[in-house]
Amino acid sequence: MSDLGRHDGLVEDLASHLDPVRPLPAPGSRAALWLAAAVLLGLALATRYSAAGLAVRMAVPDMALAALGAVLTAVSAAYAAFATSVPGRSAAWALLPLPAAALWIGASGLGCLRDWLVPGAPLADAGEMRGCFGFLVGVSAPLSAILVLMLRRACPLRPNLTAALAGLAAAAAAAALLVPFHPHDTTVSDLVVHAGVVAGVIGLNALAGGRVLAGRPG
Repeated sequence: MSDLGRHDGLVEDLASHLDPVRPLPAPGSRAALWLAAAVLLGLALATRYSAAGLAVRMAVPDMALAALGAVLTAVSAAYAAFATSVPGRSAAWALLPLPAAALWIGASGLGCLRDWLVPGAPLADAGEMRGCFGFLVGVSAPLSAILVLMLRRACPLRPNLTAALAGLAAAAAAAALLVPFHPHDTTVSDLVVHAGVVAGVIGLNALAGGRVLAGRPG
């Protein structure tokens, strides 16, 4: 009994010096905070780029659907990233952004038929495609970094999956923010550039972001 008493005393002494752990906000709340940061970034970009053609582009059904799909993908992927970062949550949350991503990709693909849908539509030149590439990379990078830093507060048991979802959310948000400033209609080459950036952002997040979330040195 004396040993038990000393054990209980030790436990009480240790517990008395522990700081209370503040629970994390719900995944939806954290996703909303990150999305607010993405919106603020978009407002900052609006002071540097002209969005005069937004109404014209949104009048084309496939472009409007692609923009909607990108927004929904960013929202659902961000939520899924925060949900999968919580131990005990099902990995099935990773499936959440798939329908929105299908809409985004499918509607973007229709833009490759622009000459048939809208005869005489302007095509992209190499300079404009480089501009799109730079925009997507430049916007995806800070959004990815912010999201990974926010995710570090949790303890994801599947860090690479969570980081890949973060990459998808960042890439989709960048694509959505590009819409108001996109200088031309979607073409095959333009779609390839966009797809390459999205795949690259997801892949780099899965590798580098996964290492960060797992607590391993980059």
